[in-house]
Amino acid sequence: MRDQANLTASRPNLVRAWWPAVVWIGLITFESTDFFSSEHTGSLLYTLLTRLFGQINFYDFLIFHHYLRKTGHVVGYGMLSLLLLRGWRATLGRVHTLLLRMALLSWLGTAFVAAMDEWHQSYIPSRTGTVWDVALDSVAGVAFLLVAYFWLRRSDEAEQTA
Repeated sequence: MRDQANLTASRPNLVRAWWPAVVWIGLITFESTDFFSSEHTGSLLYTLLTRLFGQINFYDFLIFHHYLRKTGHVVGYGMLSLLLLRGWRATLGRVHTLLLRMALLSWLGTAFVAAMDEWHQSYIPSRTGTVWDVALDSVAGVAFLLVAYFWLRRSDEAEQTA
């Protein structure tokens, strides 16, 4: 009986490890619908901003809206890469020698979700699926993972010397 309790305690809780990443992918999928097309978000945001700040130059707004949406890509896929890394670390353990492999798996997962998201958008008339967004999302994932990798590596080294 005691061996069973030790075995259960040593196994990772996969639901706890992966639910944040799964929910985030669901959020990305929801944002990939017609409801979050540039036309819809733009008209809502333009109406809101003009009510708050008065008349806004529409062409300046279009530029702002474009960069705001691209910033959403960077933050969204950067966070996905970190959530995937969290899942891999919880599943495989906090083994220092596996950190680079877990980061690579996280990046591959991020790039796969980005590619599938853009492919999905290519079938929605109000959306466009582009390889440039996949590249942006993948680069965002790499950037966030590099910061996490060096942070975690430094933290692991500090733990080992303490």
